Formats: sequence, structure tokens, C-alpha cells
Amino acid sequence: MTPSPAVSLRRVTCGYGAEPVLREVDMTVMPGQFVTVVGPNGGGKTTLFRAVLGLLPVASGEVRLFGGPPEAARRRVGYVPQQFTADPLFPVRVREVAAMGRLGAREPRRERAARVDRALATVGLSDLAGRWFNDLSGGQRQRVLIARGLATDPELLLLDEPTSNLDATAEEAVLEVLDGLRGRLTVLLITHHAKVASRFLDVIYCVNRTVHVHPPTARVDEDLMRHITGLGLPGSAAADGGGCGHG
Repeated sequence: MTPSPAVSLRRVTCGYGAEPVLREVDMTVMPGQFVTVVGPNGGGKTTLFRAVLGLLPVASGEVRLFGGPPEAARRRVGYVPQQFTADPLFPVRVREVAAMGRLGAREPRRERAARVDRALATVGLSDLAGRWFNDLSGGQRQRVLIARGLATDPELLLLDEPTSNLDATAEEAVLEVLDGLRGRLTVLLITHHAKVASRFLDVIYCVNRTVHVHPPTARVDEDLMRHITGLGLPGSAAADGGGCGHG
């Protein structure tokens, strides 16, 4: 029996006012796929994530996660934002940030602690569990946010530019964590970086008011990323007038 898609969008139109941000979007992500989402700033990538998460009502069309509405799948989904800043007046420790992924779960304290421990171990930060979150480097903070997303024990993980504003060393540490997630769960990853896109080539979706799929290639370089995010994707529907660089 063929499994239901992890993510399915059918002719979805949505936005924040009278003018839609995304129009007539079709998208299918099967369980276990690692999907990279690229596109120009303002093209609708974060809006797409909000629609998938059920945080943004759609004007028309249908969003389904694992065959049902997004609201029914929330315990099966983890989300990693671009950044999270702890209030210095109310500091939190690394473990407490990771444990936010378990909010709302009814479970014994010991079981919750074990899930958080596993998530921190996955991102290589077990030894920093007791540190103040705001004392960490940018790359370490980003890995804590990934741990928070993993603490939900998700089947689907969405990451919004997890390597944004990181230096090369911190970026590589995050990419190694993401490499370790291959085959464990379904991943949707927003990025602007050719290095990141070239590392995860299962499927590339190009988002600019609508969505076009780009099949895997042997490499993704800066020239190709410029085509994807601004000028249309060579050899695809994007380059033929309906794609990433066109409104």
C-alpha cells in the first residue's frame, strides 16, 4: 500500500491580505524525502512553511499532512526558526530551550527528560545542557533550536534557513547534524546558500509566488542559485517563464 504523502498541497492560494503571496501551489513530499526550498526574498518561502504548519489559513486549495489536516498532525511535526533570542531578564538554560519542544505533551517527567537528552545528543550538545542559552555562539544556539525541533520526536521537520549568518565552522557543524537526519524523518529546509543546497539534493523546490520542482543535479553552484532565486531555472518550467524568477 502506497503511504500518504508527508506533505501535500493542492492548488493552494494564501497570503496576508487582499493580494496573495502564493498562488495555485501544488507540492508533494513523500515520507523520508529531504527537500530543499529555495527562492528570492519575498517569494513566499516562509509563507509556504506557515501554510504547511497550519498557522496561515489558505484562501483556496487544500493542505494535508500525512493524509489529514495540519492541525491533526502537530505532534508529528517539528519546526526550527531562523533564530530565537532569550530575554536577558529571564535567562534560560540550553536544556530548557530544548525542552520547549515537549510543551503540551502529557508524559512522565523521566520520559520527557530522556527525549530532551536524546535531542541534545543528536546535535552534539549534551555537554552544554546546563549552560545559559544566551552565552552560546550563534552556531551552538542554532543547534539547540534544532534539538528543540527534534525533541517533539517529529516525523516531519521544517527548518527556516538554519545556517543563516553563521561562519563556515558553525555552518559545517549544523550541516553535519542535518546529514545525520537523512533517512530518519522527512525534512523541508529553506536556504539561500549554494553549499547547503548542493549538499541536500533529493528534491529542490523553487518558490516565487508559486512552486516549481527542480530535479536533483550533480552540483549546485552560485551561478545556478542565481538562476533559481532570480532569473529562472535553466532547463525547467522556471526558465520558460513560469518559475522562480517570475512573478
